[in-house]
Amino acid sequence: MVAIGNFDGVHKGHQAIFHQVIEKAESFQGTSVAITFEPHPVKELNKENPPPLITLYEQKVELIAKTGLDVLICIPFNKEFAALPADRFLEDILVRKIGARAIVIGKDYAFGKNREGNIDYLRQNAERLGYEVIVTNWIPMTHNGGGRISSTRVREIVMSGNVEDAPALLGRYYQLRGSVRSGRNRGGRLLGFPTANINVVDELCPKTGVYAVTVELGEDHFKGVANIGYSPTFDDHQFTIEVHILDFNRDIYGKKIRVNFIHRIRDEKKFSNIDELSAQIQQDIFAGRQLLSNF
Repeated sequence: MVAIGNFDGVHKGHQAIFHQVIEKAESFQGTSVAITFEPHPVKELNKENPPPLITLYEQKVELIAKTGLDVLICIPFNKEFAALPADRFLEDILVRKIGARAIVIGKDYAFGKNREGNIDYLRQNAERLGYEVIVTNWIPMTHNGGGRISSTRVREIVMSGNVEDAPALLGRYYQLRGSVRSGRNRGGRLLGFPTANINVVDELCPKTGVYAVTVELGEDHFKGVANIGYSPTFDDHQFTIEVHILDFNRDIYGKKIRVNFIHRIRDEKKFSNIDELSAQIQQDIFAGRQLLSNF
């Protein structure tokens, strides 16, 4: 039983596909398999202006593993593979090599050269090749104007700063990953609030502003307040992502960090002086504690 897709974000729509694969595999006492591609095909086919990925490959693998699928197959995506006709992919890979008895896809997914491998194509060949086609229904959004859950919609929500709406689509809070690097040494020294300056590896970044966040350092979890932006009060025009971890005083330079964005507190703002900025940070920390009181 095989699911095919790019699965960027591993959102609730993707999760529904995986659950159908798992259920079908259990009914056949078979193996549940997902097939994805790396790099994401959009990086190869739209090199000039690809959308930012919601999840890079490492996180995508982690999230898919949590769904309970038995096997994840990642196919290297390049120009040669993009030119592979749909019949070759279907017959040589899906049927002969993998032994698919059921193929599960979303309504808008297609594979093969010129996207020939659509739902109609799969159904036309199902009896001849001995597999069942299962098309999952789109998962509707219950707010944010309705529509369906999609990777595009997730990007829009995160980039607009409405991170509190992301769990309705993802089933989790949106997360940035990276490592702690040396900053400009003014959070603790000038402002009295030390911050972890993060060298982020992810592509999709929330809108500039201040956020209530939770922080993962290995197995440890903390609360915090993050600032995304250009520090306009200092006029240095350097983009940074910094986190003040509440009630924390460890040296974590070089450590890997994960930041979950819970709620947006305010826009980024330029202050007249450092004292005004420091006073605002105190208010932000108070707001963050209130927003995170149940975490």
